[in-house]
Amino acid sequence: MQRFSLNGKTMGTRYTALFYAPCGSDTAAIDASLFSAVDRVDRQMSSWNPASDLCRINAAPCNTWIDVPEELAQVLDACLKVGQQSKGAFDIAVGDLVDAWGFGPSPRASVTQVAAPSGRAHTPATAMLDMDRSTRRIRKHAPVTLDLSGIAKGYGVDRLARCLDDRGIDAYLVGIDGEMRARGSKPDGTPWAVAIEKPTFGKREVAGVMELRDMAIATSGDYRRWIEIDGRRYSHTIDPARRQPVSNRVAAVTVLAPTCMLADAWATALMVLGEGEGIALARERIMDALFVLRDGDRIQEVLVGGDQLASRACVSVRAASPALSRPGLHSVRPGSRAGK
Repeated sequence: MQRFSLNGKTMGTRYTALFYAPCGSDTAAIDASLFSAVDRVDRQMSSWNPASDLCRINAAPCNTWIDVPEELAQVLDACLKVGQQSKGAFDIAVGDLVDAWGFGPSPRASVTQVAAPSGRAHTPATAMLDMDRSTRRIRKHAPVTLDLSGIAKGYGVDRLARCLDDRGIDAYLVGIDGEMRARGSKPDGTPWAVAIEKPTFGKREVAGVMELRDMAIATSGDYRRWIEIDGRRYSHTIDPARRQPVSNRVAAVTVLAPTCMLADAWATALMVLGEGEGIALARERIMDALFVLRDGDRIQEVLVGGDQLASRACVSVRAASPALSRPGLHSVRPGSRAGK
């Protein structure tokens, strides 16, 4: 078996694929299929491309059924389910808010132009959309701008994984930016290693390593994409209930799930919910999640371990340096209750 590494541009960042396959494998054909898969997701779900299927939905009249492609139907269905399960913390009906706070496609001369929208109550997507999954149709009851930035990359990673699965490749690590999915292990039996970043503004540093087999991982944080207005930082993650960027002690949430689409969505939801409600819901749903909390200049980690994946995956966290070897961050296998 030979190690291969492929990558390309997508969704304003890059996709990567590390995998082991027989020597002489047609990497050009594999790379073409990988690009085609993520390009299809981008063309359907981009807020930045006026010709995307998502923008077509946003521009469509109310109370009219709209046909959508199968991939977009899968994602919209998952969005509405996670929205309900997270009590509205994950909500795709925030496109106008994302744009108003300077994180959307509308051009702005400077971040000082950003202003919070007027204080009307927010109506979640679950109350504004009807989804007919059997016919792949969606209908909105009122004007709304949907935004899939909290789930589309994760779904794109799942499509990368599907490409390799379809070619019989059973040892890989694929990703888009920080969203990753692993299958199997390396030929020597070791798991795939994924770096966990420190929540440091303006630079990228490794805090620890997550080792994965047959698992997806996604992180939502306040330190990679933000704006500063009058000396205050505003995260790109929007709290739908407050109609403002998230403002709590959570610097980042990393979630493990069977699919990267779900890991991506739930990382966003738990980030919005914050330390109290987020950790409580993760434990209630028996999820695998790592919460990184800000405590002044210090960082505190809370690791919540679920058991629904115990028979399918090995998960461990290794601190990258002694300074980060705190009680809240240590090896854990699904099924344990570390951090409780």
